[in-house]
Amino acid sequence: MRRLFQTVTDFRGQADVLRAARCGRIEVRDERFVAVSLRPWARHASHVEALLWGRFAHHARPGNHCWLYYHQPRRFPNFLVLSYVISGRGTTLATLRGALRLLDEIARLRGADALLCDVATSKISDRLLARWGWAPHAPRRWHRPFIKRFYGRYPPADEMLEALLSAPRDSQSAVPQMALCR
Repeated sequence: MRRLFQTVTDFRGQADVLRAARCGRIEVRDERFVAVSLRPWARHASHVEALLWGRFAHHARPGNHCWLYYHQPRRFPNFLVLSYVISGRGTTLATLRGALRLLDEIARLRGADALLCDVATSKISDRLLARWGWAPHAPRRWHRPFIKRFYGRYPPADEMLEALLSAPRDSQSAVPQMALCR
């Protein structure tokens, strides 16, 4: 029987645990995978919370880290939703990109058809999202929903994923930041 709260620190070794969990938080620090904290319920945030609390949390937390909250909606079992992203003041593009790459890998493990998100901030451009495979999806007045479709064709394992999962987690062996960005 699966525990309600569980932490996965070995991404490849505990793939069956990741496959079975519906909700989680991916944590990446200094362009390295730290853990996936599995949760029994999804982390939902309003746009007001994302804009006000998110800005405060981003400026108040120093460091190069990123937390991605995701969940699988009960009504749509073939999709994963990127619910919320929390980053530190010093978060690099490579750390964010690495966390998103891990989300792609979780989608592959679960056999998800697509990832969905609603971008609340204008600091994330449509051009950047398009470069990373996201497309606008059913735009509305106060929302910017995006979708990343897979339908069985997932990104292949690449040097970014290998660097995230196999490298030591200390700061002395950090890979140059721009080498991980695409």
